[in-house]
Amino acid sequence: MTISNQPPKGTADWFPEEFQIRKYIFDTWRRVCAGYGYQEYLTPLVESADIYRAKSGEDIGGKELMSFFDQAGRELSIRPEMTPSVTRLVSQIYDSSPKPIRYFSIANFMRNEKPQRGRNREFWQLNVDVFGNKGETAELEILQMALDIVLAFNPPQYAFILCLNHRQLIDAAVALVSPDPSQNKSIISLMDKWQKMSWMDFSGAMAKLGVDEDGLEKLQSFLSATSVKELVTALPELASNEGLMAIKQVMTDLELLGYGEYLEFKPSIIRGFDYYDGLVFEMFDNHPDNKRAMFGGGRYNGLAGIFGAKSFPAVGFAPGDETTKLFLESWGLLDQIKKESKVERYYVPLLSEKLRLKTMRLAQNLRSDGKVVELGLEEQKLNKALEYANKSGADKVVIFGQYEDEMAMYKLKDMANGEEQECKWKNN
Repeated sequence: MTISNQPPKGTADWFPEEFQIRKYIFDTWRRVCAGYGYQEYLTPLVESADIYRAKSGEDIGGKELMSFFDQAGRELSIRPEMTPSVTRLVSQIYDSSPKPIRYFSIANFMRNEKPQRGRNREFWQLNVDVFGNKGETAELEILQMALDIVLAFNPPQYAFILCLNHRQLIDAAVALVSPDPSQNKSIISLMDKWQKMSWMDFSGAMAKLGVDEDGLEKLQSFLSATSVKELVTALPELASNEGLMAIKQVMTDLELLGYGEYLEFKPSIIRGFDYYDGLVFEMFDNHPDNKRAMFGGGRYNGLAGIFGAKSFPAVGFAPGDETTKLFLESWGLLDQIKKESKVERYYVPLLSEKLRLKTMRLAQNLRSDGKVVELGLEEQKLNKALEYANKSGADKVVIFGQYEDEMAMYKLKDMANGEEQECKWKNN
């Protein structure tokens, strides 16, 4: 039997070049989070399937869940997101810990969804959360971190936009059009898919949920509003909504902090997770070839209840590796990443088997001086060694043969310009 050497559908192998890009992304995320005083954690790859079915929504907690039964008959799932997991983790120590609790993680996830551009079945994600503060300052910090995460990659001006909404505002809009409160959850789920559906399909689905023509008109006005003023003009019933007031205050504060050019009020930002109950937001790439949401987040104060714990305030966000990479590609930032992460590499070929231990000791000494050194493992002629060094991307080649040993030195050849210099080295 011959087994395919390709990775499973929806997953990817990261060869060193690709890994270099992902590592740069992860290192940038980690640097920003550490700069804000957040602590890194990690949870198991698998969890009880029930924690995702409870609040993750009908897609992630349903058809996209990768589940299996262990030998004891317990149903487990590969984690499709981190929020339920970190809430479970924090619920163990919340009462005994000083507040706020600031945590972040960089981990991989799996969802049983159709692979497409920017969405693989396996993906990596940064998760940033603060627990124990229900005030606006925690939300401001999370939004500021989300903005700084993107700005840390040095994108051009107007490359992205942060779009804000509030679940209290969404709930109030739904209350204006829904004849049956039991259908509100389904209406919100449809609103979340509004931009991915034709108007005919959207209105037809809403009609099945009891939303009449007047209600559809109000929903269209709500979802298509581009400013607070436009929304209030179309739906004056929402003018005094607490969620709308909260959005206005947050936007004002972020403007005072210097982020005004990156902000937009967008009522069509719904966030389909059932656990969100306050501010919600998404970060969008503005590039014409990649107009899409990069990541999102929001406040989720009630999620701890599914673990039998007293609910505690929480707010966070989660950028993914794939959408971040697409953002960097769209704006031509990957070349800069490669330059910044470039490390000068030395190649030390084994030019004589008789000098094997001396050659290894020379490589050892160079490494002790902080150099990145690759050692040849088999005897090579010099021309073959230079050919290999050129193909492998080495910057310098260390020439150490019988003559160099007798002269107590080695030659250092620069592969870029061909220049050689002699370096004294006595191998005792």
